[in-house]
Amino acid sequence: MKLYGPSYILDGTPVSTEELAAAGYSQKLLDNAYQGTIAYSVLSAHSLSGAEKGKTLHVKFDALASHDITYVGIIQTAKASGLTEFPLPYVLTNCHNSLCAVGGTINEDDHLFGLSAAKKYGGIFVPAHQAVIHTYMRECFAKCGGMILGSDSHTRYGALGTMAVGEGGPELVKQLLEMTYDIKYPEVVAIILKGAPRKGVGPHDVAIALIGEVFKKGTVKNKVLEFIGDGVENLSVEYRNGIDVMTTETACLSSIWKTDYKVREYYAVRGRVDAYKKLEPKELAFYDEVIEIDLSEIEPMIALPFHPSNAYKLADLIANPTDILSEASKNINELLGGKVKMDLTKKVRNGAVYVEQGVIAGCAGGTYDNIAESAKILEGKSIGNGEFSLSVYPGSQPVFTELVNNGGIAALMKAGASVRSCFCGPCFGAGDVPANDCLSIRHTTRNFESREGSKPLEGQISAVALMDARSIAATAANGGKLTSALDYDYDASIPPYRHDDSSYKSRVYNGYGKAKTEEPLRYGPNIADWPKIAALPENAIYKIAAVINDPVTTTDELIPSGETSSYRSNPLRLAEFALSRKVPEYVGRAKAIKASSDAFASTGDLPEEYASALQRAGLKLEGSSFLTSAIFAVKPGDGSAREQAASCQRVLGGGCNFAREYATKRYRSNLINWGMLPYITQADFEVGDIVIVPNVKKSLAEDLPFELCIVRGEKVLKSEAFVDKLTDDEKKIIKDGCLINYYANR
Repeated sequence: MKLYGPSYILDGTPVSTEELAAAGYSQKLLDNAYQGTIAYSVLSAHSLSGAEKGKTLHVKFDALASHDITYVGIIQTAKASGLTEFPLPYVLTNCHNSLCAVGGTINEDDHLFGLSAAKKYGGIFVPAHQAVIHTYMRECFAKCGGMILGSDSHTRYGALGTMAVGEGGPELVKQLLEMTYDIKYPEVVAIILKGAPRKGVGPHDVAIALIGEVFKKGTVKNKVLEFIGDGVENLSVEYRNGIDVMTTETACLSSIWKTDYKVREYYAVRGRVDAYKKLEPKELAFYDEVIEIDLSEIEPMIALPFHPSNAYKLADLIANPTDILSEASKNINELLGGKVKMDLTKKVRNGAVYVEQGVIAGCAGGTYDNIAESAKILEGKSIGNGEFSLSVYPGSQPVFTELVNNGGIAALMKAGASVRSCFCGPCFGAGDVPANDCLSIRHTTRNFESREGSKPLEGQISAVALMDARSIAATAANGGKLTSALDYDYDASIPPYRHDDSSYKSRVYNGYGKAKTEEPLRYGPNIADWPKIAALPENAIYKIAAVINDPVTTTDELIPSGETSSYRSNPLRLAEFALSRKVPEYVGRAKAIKASSDAFASTGDLPEEYASALQRAGLKLEGSSFLTSAIFAVKPGDGSAREQAASCQRVLGGGCNFAREYATKRYRSNLINWGMLPYITQADFEVGDIVIVPNVKKSLAEDLPFELCIVRGEKVLKSEAFVDKLTDDEKKIIKDGCLINYYANR
């Protein structure tokens, strides 16, 4: 893998400006060469203001997608803001809370709410166990040159010619209310694929190698990845989909691929040949970065806990397990902060690594090609009757149907694998939770802490390593002994895919364009409205309720996945879990600060603690003020798009985040949409610090630095903070207190 800086690409080959000048290309042509990318053609077709480098885009999408831990809050927010009908196709899938196993009836209550909303507002409702959200969108809504917005971070359909973006729910609300997605024209990175992968090397191997190379360097953060090069045609479309969905873990904004006859065939097989058109860069295109990948050199990979970027060649781990797992264990235990300890070197027996579980699932692992080739590896084999288990979750009922018809499912089951329904649970810790101290290898999207469902604060710990389905199947054939598919002898040919969507025709409700506005929404007892949120005052007084000095803080650490999913329709109940894996004292601290804030709002008398802080700081604030809690994290927001990472802080009385930087655009957007200032500062904080920001509203309006006066006991420290440039609408949202207030005030 080779990384280059900004480059011009002429007919698929990087060239210098000197070569282009010698060939007669004018400076004007060179300046406009960014318009030669596929990304430009798609963005310019969807931005109401056009697409000009350095300027803000105002994008309207072709379709929206949500699953059942996000759509209730989105619809509740849109309803409170005046929604009467979905103005574009909105797909509501039910692939996250599908088990309906936690909290009594509340998961299925959400599903019936979703169906009633699809009827009332004119949406598409995909019942539980029918399809994983992204598999369904690939099969039914992707189109070449299109754009889709989803409330899940792995909303990626670039291999099908669709630029898709995963964002927090409020961005979908904006589209439902016919507003735009506003973003500065993104940088575009060319991923030039060369050669062809060897047998036994799968899409997860390519993806993990890429993530390992770029994530920690921030090479492609918030950029668009554009896959080009002759190597693209050497990959099946499902192989491309498998790489594409994992681009989220590079921290990029979106992705787009050149398209060819294989993409046309993909659409044709699914009865949507009209969705195809050829996409490719123009003769001359400028890219802000270029990454070249020789597919023939990619080896089977493994991403060790707790991040997809912890990438190792599988062969290296097999050859030198003790040293690598010892280092990994050290990093794991540093992240766990002493809550519990894990020693991965215990997985080494007689020089080999043994794992207890394998899972192939979801939008990344559950594709037809992955499962069909895994079935070929396991055909006639046995996974054994020991500790090791293997679970397989097809991505959709049509995929499941075809694997039943051609014998793939039978081969897996005869080998001892458990074949499950179309469910995302293993990706976020709500399915196949392994035993304490166990290691699970998974072809899923993430391996963050507790993504396998363990609860470190209760003394339980297990972990996930990411691997490709092929090497997982080879490992299963060896009874859990870590094995590379590159070294495994098997027939890699798989039957061609035939698409039978009878299950969709039988079960999916398609009400787009047929809103029944008289229909009532069906509520359950756990579906609650958002609490009222105050507008931004003239001055802000924050009390620090949590300090996180880890290099990166994931959204899973801000609001856990897994066991909390059933409460995502109840803002106050869900907020009880905020930061519970990282700073379990946070909720109690935030509630205490909110109690002081409520008392101040009621009486007008500033509590003694805060009045004394103002006195020590020598400040007399003019105009209105409020008290709120705040957190500091070095780099918060890596991972999921879930808005609750921000909204839970907000309903507990949070008013801002202080950070060195934000890991993703989507988390920063979630803070803004919930009226929380996303400060960037070099100041250091301690829990209990009182941070006074005079004239906060004026500084926000005029793009001025924010003066920070940090009171720590008897000490008074002065510093400042900034906010990366905000649009006028974003400023108004923060001033109004949140997106709901912004709509109400309009």
